[in-house]
Amino acid sequence: MPFASDFIFPENKVHLEAYWPLMALINIWRIPILFVISGMGVYFAFQNRTVKKIIKDRVLRILVPFIFGYFVICPLQFICCLEFYNYPYPLWYYPMSSHLWFLLNIYVYFQVLIFLFLYFKKNQNNFFLSFFKNLLKYRFGIYVFIIPFVLEALFVNPEDYAMYAETLHGWVLGFICFLIGYLLVSLKDQFWFSLDRIRFFALTVAILLYLNRILFIEFEYKNALIAIESFNWILVVFAFAARHLNKPSKKLSYLSVAVYPIYILHMPLQLAFSLLIIPLDIPAFLKLILMVTLILFSSLFLYEFIIKRIFFLRPLFGLKFKK
Repeated sequence: MPFASDFIFPENKVHLEAYWPLMALINIWRIPILFVISGMGVYFAFQNRTVKKIIKDRVLRILVPFIFGYFVICPLQFICCLEFYNYPYPLWYYPMSSHLWFLLNIYVYFQVLIFLFLYFKKNQNNFFLSFFKNLLKYRFGIYVFIIPFVLEALFVNPEDYAMYAETLHGWVLGFICFLIGYLLVSLKDQFWFSLDRIRFFALTVAILLYLNRILFIEFEYKNALIAIESFNWILVVFAFAARHLNKPSKKLSYLSVAVYPIYILHMPLQLAFSLLIIPLDIPAFLKLILMVTLILFSSLFLYEFIIKRIFFLRPLFGLKFKK
Protein backbone atom coordinates (compact mmCIF):
# COMPACT_ATOMS: atom_id res chain seq x y z
CA MET A 1 0.00 0.00 0.00
CA PRO A 2 2.50 2.66 -1.15
CA PHE A 3 0.12 5.48 -2.02
CA ALA A 4 -2.23 7.46 0.19
CA SER A 5 -4.72 7.57 -2.65
CA ASP A 6 -5.13 3.79 -2.26
CA PHE A 7 -5.88 3.72 1.47
CA ILE A 8 -8.90 1.90 2.84
CA PHE A 9 -10.96 3.33 5.65
CA PRO A 10 -11.04 1.33 8.90
CA GLU A 11 -14.11 -0.89 8.74
CA ASN A 12 -16.07 -2.72 11.40
CA LYS A 13 -16.55 -6.44 10.80
CA VAL A 14 -20.28 -6.18 11.52
CA HIS A 15 -22.17 -3.64 9.41
CA LEU A 16 -25.21 -1.69 10.59
CA GLU A 17 -27.71 -2.65 7.90
CA ALA A 18 -30.48 -0.70 9.66
CA TYR A 19 -28.39 2.43 9.16
CA TRP A 20 -28.50 2.13 5.36
CA PRO A 21 -31.96 3.69 4.70
CA LEU A 22 -30.92 6.87 6.54
CA MET A 23 -27.64 7.13 4.64
CA ALA A 24 -29.47 6.41 1.38
CA LEU A 25 -31.80 9.28 2.21
CA ILE A 26 -29.14 11.95 2.77
CA ASN A 27 -26.22 10.84 0.59
CA ILE A 28 -27.75 12.04 -2.66
CA TRP A 29 -28.17 15.65 -1.50
CA ARG A 30 -25.79 16.33 1.42
CA ILE A 31 -22.82 17.23 -0.82
CA PRO A 32 -24.81 19.01 -3.56
CA ILE A 33 -26.46 21.27 -0.97
CA LEU A 34 -23.01 22.23 0.37
CA PHE A 35 -22.03 23.34 -3.13
CA VAL A 36 -25.25 25.38 -3.37
CA ILE A 37 -24.50 27.02 0.00
CA SER A 38 -20.93 27.74 -1.14
CA GLY A 39 -22.26 29.53 -4.21
CA MET A 40 -24.59 31.55 -2.01
CA GLY A 41 -21.66 32.42 0.22
CA VAL A 42 -19.74 33.87 -2.72
CA TYR A 43 -22.71 36.13 -3.51
CA PHE A 44 -22.66 37.60 -0.01
CA ALA A 45 -18.87 37.87 -0.03
CA PHE A 46 -19.09 39.94 -3.23
CA GLN A 47 -21.49 42.52 -1.84
CA ASN A 48 -19.12 44.74 0.15
CA ARG A 49 -15.75 43.81 -1.36
CA THR A 50 -13.72 44.82 -4.38
CA VAL A 51 -12.54 42.14 -6.81
CA LYS A 52 -9.05 42.31 -5.30
CA LYS A 53 -10.42 41.79 -1.79
CA ILE A 54 -12.72 38.93 -2.76
CA ILE A 55 -9.86 37.09 -4.51
CA LYS A 56 -7.67 37.59 -1.43
CA ASP A 57 -10.50 36.39 0.79
CA ARG A 58 -11.00 33.20 -1.25
CA VAL A 59 -7.27 32.46 -1.17
CA LEU A 60 -7.13 32.88 2.61
CA ARG A 61 -10.42 31.13 3.41
CA ILE A 62 -10.23 28.25 0.92
CA LEU A 63 -6.83 27.76 -0.70
CA VAL A 64 -4.71 28.18 2.45
CA PRO A 65 -6.75 25.63 4.51
CA PHE A 66 -6.66 23.24 1.55
CA ILE A 67 -2.87 23.41 1.21
CA PHE A 68 -2.41 23.08 4.97
CA GLY A 69 -4.78 20.11 5.10
CA TYR A 70 -3.21 18.50 2.05
CA PHE A 71 0.27 18.43 3.57
CA VAL A 72 -0.52 18.21 7.31
CA ILE A 73 -4.02 16.88 8.04
CA CYS A 74 -4.32 14.24 5.31
CA PRO A 75 -1.00 12.47 6.09
CA LEU A 76 -2.28 11.91 9.64
CA GLN A 77 -5.25 10.04 8.18
CA PHE A 78 -2.94 7.88 6.10
CA ILE A 79 -0.92 6.97 9.21
CA CYS A 80 -4.09 5.97 11.08
CA CYS A 81 -5.11 3.62 8.26
CA LEU A 82 -1.66 2.05 8.14
CA GLU A 83 -1.83 1.45 11.89
CA PHE A 84 -5.32 -0.03 11.76
CA TYR A 85 -4.50 -2.62 9.10
CA ASN A 86 -0.90 -3.15 10.28
CA TYR A 87 0.48 -2.22 6.89
CA PRO A 88 4.22 -1.52 6.69
CA TYR A 89 5.10 2.14 6.27
CA PRO A 90 5.93 2.92 2.62
CA LEU A 91 9.25 4.38 1.53
CA TRP A 92 7.47 7.35 -0.01
CA TYR A 93 4.22 9.22 0.44
CA TYR A 94 1.96 10.41 -2.35
CA PRO A 95 -0.27 13.24 -1.02
CA MET A 96 -4.04 13.02 -1.22
CA SER A 97 -6.84 15.53 -0.79
CA SER A 98 -9.14 13.10 1.05
CA HIS A 99 -12.22 14.93 2.40
CA LEU A 100 -10.68 18.29 1.44
CA TRP A 101 -11.39 17.66 -2.25
CA PHE A 102 -14.47 19.82 -1.72
CA LEU A 103 -12.31 22.89 -1.01
CA LEU A 104 -10.33 22.44 -4.20
CA ASN A 105 -13.55 22.15 -6.20
CA ILE A 106 -15.11 25.35 -4.90
CA TYR A 107 -11.87 27.27 -5.32
CA VAL A 108 -11.66 26.21 -8.97
CA TYR A 109 -15.34 27.06 -9.51
CA PHE A 110 -14.77 30.52 -8.07
CA GLN A 111 -11.81 31.16 -10.36
CA VAL A 112 -13.76 30.00 -13.41
CA LEU A 113 -16.91 31.99 -12.59
CA ILE A 114 -15.43 35.16 -11.09
CA PHE A 115 -15.97 37.31 -14.18
CA LEU A 116 -19.57 36.12 -14.56
CA PHE A 117 -20.23 36.91 -10.90
CA LEU A 118 -18.61 40.31 -11.36
CA TYR A 119 -20.91 40.96 -14.31
CA PHE A 120 -23.95 40.03 -12.22
CA LYS A 121 -22.81 42.35 -9.45
CA LYS A 122 -22.39 45.33 -11.78
CA ASN A 123 -25.55 44.57 -13.79
CA GLN A 124 -28.14 43.44 -11.25
CA ASN A 125 -30.97 43.91 -13.74
CA ASN A 126 -29.30 41.86 -16.46
CA PHE A 127 -31.25 39.64 -18.81
CA PHE A 128 -30.55 36.39 -16.95
CA LEU A 129 -31.60 37.55 -13.49
CA SER A 130 -34.62 39.38 -14.91
CA PHE A 131 -35.65 36.21 -16.74
CA PHE A 132 -35.40 34.08 -13.61
CA LYS A 133 -37.22 36.67 -11.47
CA ASN A 134 -40.13 36.68 -13.90
CA LEU A 135 -40.12 32.90 -14.05
CA LEU A 136 -40.24 32.60 -10.26
CA LYS A 137 -43.48 34.54 -10.22
CA TYR A 138 -45.08 31.28 -11.31
CA ARG A 139 -45.71 28.73 -8.59
CA PHE A 140 -43.39 26.06 -10.01
CA GLY A 141 -41.04 28.40 -11.82
CA ILE A 142 -38.17 27.48 -9.51
CA TYR A 143 -38.12 24.03 -11.07
CA VAL A 144 -36.36 25.46 -14.13
CA PHE A 145 -33.17 24.95 -12.10
CA ILE A 146 -33.79 21.20 -12.03
CA ILE A 147 -32.98 20.94 -15.74
CA PRO A 148 -29.15 20.98 -15.41
CA PHE A 149 -29.43 18.45 -12.55
CA VAL A 150 -31.25 16.00 -14.81
CA LEU A 151 -29.04 16.66 -17.85
CA GLU A 152 -25.90 16.02 -15.79
CA ALA A 153 -27.35 12.75 -14.48
CA LEU A 154 -28.23 11.59 -18.00
CA PHE A 155 -25.04 12.57 -19.81
CA VAL A 156 -22.42 11.96 -17.12
CA ASN A 157 -24.43 8.95 -15.93
CA PRO A 158 -22.38 8.11 -12.82
CA GLU A 159 -22.17 4.52 -11.69
CA ASP A 160 -22.85 5.68 -8.13
CA TYR A 161 -24.71 8.98 -7.85
CA ALA A 162 -23.51 9.54 -4.27
CA MET A 163 -19.83 9.23 -5.23
CA TYR A 164 -18.69 12.85 -5.63
CA ALA A 165 -15.06 12.97 -4.48
CA GLU A 166 -12.62 13.42 -7.35
CA THR A 167 -15.04 12.13 -9.99
CA LEU A 168 -16.32 13.73 -13.19
CA HIS A 169 -19.81 13.54 -11.70
CA GLY A 170 -18.65 15.41 -8.60
CA TRP A 171 -16.90 18.12 -10.61
CA VAL A 172 -19.81 18.73 -12.99
CA LEU A 173 -22.63 18.51 -10.45
CA GLY A 174 -20.64 20.64 -7.99
CA PHE A 175 -20.19 23.32 -10.67
CA ILE A 176 -23.92 23.29 -11.44
CA CYS A 177 -24.88 23.56 -7.76
CA PHE A 178 -22.31 26.28 -7.07
CA LEU A 179 -23.60 28.44 -9.94
CA ILE A 180 -27.25 27.77 -9.08
CA GLY A 181 -26.60 28.73 -5.45
CA TYR A 182 -25.24 32.10 -6.55
CA LEU A 183 -28.15 32.66 -8.94
CA LEU A 184 -30.85 31.69 -6.45
CA VAL A 185 -29.70 34.00 -3.69
CA SER A 186 -29.22 36.77 -6.28
CA LEU A 187 -32.98 36.63 -6.83
CA LYS A 188 -33.43 37.71 -3.18
CA ASP A 189 -37.01 37.80 -1.89
CA GLN A 190 -38.40 36.31 -5.09
CA PHE A 191 -36.42 33.13 -4.41
CA TRP A 192 -37.47 32.78 -0.77
CA PHE A 193 -41.11 33.48 -1.57
CA SER A 194 -41.11 30.94 -4.39
CA LEU A 195 -39.41 28.40 -2.13
CA ASP A 196 -41.99 28.80 0.61
CA ARG A 197 -44.88 28.24 -1.79
CA ILE A 198 -43.70 24.83 -2.96
CA ARG A 199 -42.24 23.42 0.26
CA PHE A 200 -44.91 20.75 0.82
CA PHE A 201 -45.02 19.82 -2.85
CA ALA A 202 -41.23 19.38 -2.88
CA LEU A 203 -41.39 17.33 0.31
CA THR A 204 -44.03 15.03 -1.17
CA VAL A 205 -42.06 14.50 -4.39
CA ALA A 206 -38.84 13.86 -2.46
CA ILE A 207 -40.45 11.28 -0.16
CA LEU A 208 -42.16 9.42 -3.01
CA LEU A 209 -38.97 9.25 -5.06
CA TYR A 210 -36.98 8.13 -2.01
CA LEU A 211 -39.43 5.30 -1.31
CA ASN A 212 -39.32 4.29 -4.96
CA ARG A 213 -35.51 4.23 -4.84
CA ILE A 214 -35.12 2.03 -1.76
CA LEU A 215 -37.95 -0.33 -2.68
CA PHE A 216 -37.02 -0.72 -6.35
CA ILE A 217 -33.23 -0.68 -6.62
CA GLU A 218 -33.08 -1.13 -10.40
CA PHE A 219 -35.29 0.99 -12.61
CA GLU A 220 -35.08 2.88 -15.87
CA TYR A 221 -33.47 6.35 -15.84
CA LYS A 222 -32.31 5.74 -12.28
CA ASN A 223 -29.84 8.65 -12.13
CA ALA A 224 -32.32 11.13 -13.61
CA LEU A 225 -34.88 10.25 -10.93
CA ILE A 226 -32.20 10.48 -8.23
CA ALA A 227 -31.26 13.93 -9.53
CA ILE A 228 -34.91 15.03 -9.31
CA GLU A 229 -35.14 13.63 -5.79
CA SER A 230 -31.89 15.34 -4.78
CA PHE A 231 -33.07 18.70 -6.10
CA ASN A 232 -36.35 18.43 -4.20
CA TRP A 233 -34.60 17.55 -0.93
CA ILE A 234 -32.42 20.63 -1.36
CA LEU A 235 -35.52 22.78 -1.83
CA VAL A 236 -37.10 21.16 1.24
CA VAL A 237 -34.10 21.86 3.46
CA PHE A 238 -33.86 25.50 2.39
CA ALA A 239 -37.62 26.08 2.59
CA PHE A 240 -38.13 24.70 6.09
CA ALA A 241 -34.86 26.15 7.40
CA ALA A 242 -35.84 29.60 6.11
CA ARG A 243 -39.25 29.32 7.79
CA HIS A 244 -38.17 27.89 11.16
CA LEU A 245 -34.48 28.75 11.66
CA ASN A 246 -34.27 32.21 10.13
CA LYS A 247 -34.06 34.09 13.42
CA PRO A 248 -31.28 35.40 15.70
CA SER A 249 -29.56 32.57 17.53
CA LYS A 250 -26.28 32.61 19.42
CA LYS A 251 -25.93 28.85 18.98
CA LEU A 252 -26.42 29.00 15.20
CA SER A 253 -24.03 31.95 14.93
CA TYR A 254 -21.40 30.04 16.90
CA LEU A 255 -21.82 26.84 14.89
CA SER A 256 -21.80 28.68 11.55
CA VAL A 257 -18.21 29.73 12.31
CA ALA A 258 -17.13 26.50 14.02
CA VAL A 259 -18.38 24.21 11.25
CA TYR A 260 -15.45 24.96 8.91
CA PRO A 261 -12.63 23.97 11.31
CA ILE A 262 -14.72 20.99 12.44
CA TYR A 263 -15.08 19.89 8.82
CA ILE A 264 -11.30 20.00 8.38
CA LEU A 265 -10.70 18.11 11.65
CA HIS A 266 -13.44 15.49 11.59
CA MET A 267 -11.79 12.98 9.27
CA PRO A 268 -8.45 12.54 11.08
CA LEU A 269 -10.36 12.40 14.37
CA GLN A 270 -12.69 9.76 12.95
CA LEU A 271 -9.78 7.61 11.81
CA ALA A 272 -7.86 8.09 15.06
CA PHE A 273 -10.86 7.06 17.17
CA SER A 274 -11.40 4.10 14.85
CA LEU A 275 -8.11 2.67 16.10
CA LEU A 276 -9.52 2.65 19.62
CA ILE A 277 -13.21 1.92 19.15
CA ILE A 278 -13.58 -0.55 16.27
CA PRO A 279 -11.53 -3.30 18.03
CA LEU A 280 -13.79 -3.08 21.13
CA ASP A 281 -16.03 -6.06 21.79
CA ILE A 282 -19.29 -4.12 21.94
CA PRO A 283 -22.32 -3.90 19.58
CA ALA A 284 -21.78 -1.96 16.36
CA PHE A 285 -24.55 0.50 17.24
CA LEU A 286 -22.75 1.47 20.47
CA LYS A 287 -19.54 1.92 18.53
CA LEU A 288 -21.34 4.33 16.21
CA ILE A 289 -22.74 6.37 19.11
CA LEU A 290 -19.35 6.44 20.79
CA MET A 291 -17.60 7.49 17.59
CA VAL A 292 -20.02 10.31 16.82
CA THR A 293 -19.91 11.60 20.40
CA LEU A 294 -16.13 11.59 20.61
CA ILE A 295 -15.68 13.22 17.19
CA LEU A 296 -18.22 15.94 17.97
CA PHE A 297 -16.91 16.90 21.40
CA SER A 298 -13.22 16.55 20.57
CA SER A 299 -13.56 18.70 17.44
CA LEU A 300 -15.51 21.34 19.36
CA PHE A 301 -12.89 21.26 22.11
CA LEU A 302 -10.02 21.68 19.63
CA TYR A 303 -11.87 24.52 17.90
CA GLU A 304 -12.84 26.41 21.05
CA PHE A 305 -9.67 26.08 23.12
CA ILE A 306 -6.90 25.74 20.55
CA ILE A 307 -7.70 26.76 16.95
CA LYS A 308 -9.89 29.71 17.85
CA ARG A 309 -7.43 31.11 20.42
CA ILE A 310 -4.04 30.63 18.72
CA PHE A 311 -3.70 33.42 16.16
CA PHE A 312 -1.44 31.63 13.66
CA LEU A 313 -3.70 28.53 13.58
CA ARG A 314 -6.84 30.48 12.71
CA PRO A 315 -6.13 31.07 8.98
CA LEU A 316 -4.98 27.46 8.58
CA PHE A 317 -8.52 26.37 9.48
CA GLY A 318 -10.35 29.01 7.45
CA LEU A 319 -10.90 31.55 10.23
CA LYS A 320 -10.13 35.24 9.95
CA PHE A 321 -6.69 36.19 11.18
CA LYS A 322 -6.71 37.86 14.62
CA LYS A 323 -3.78 38.77 16.82
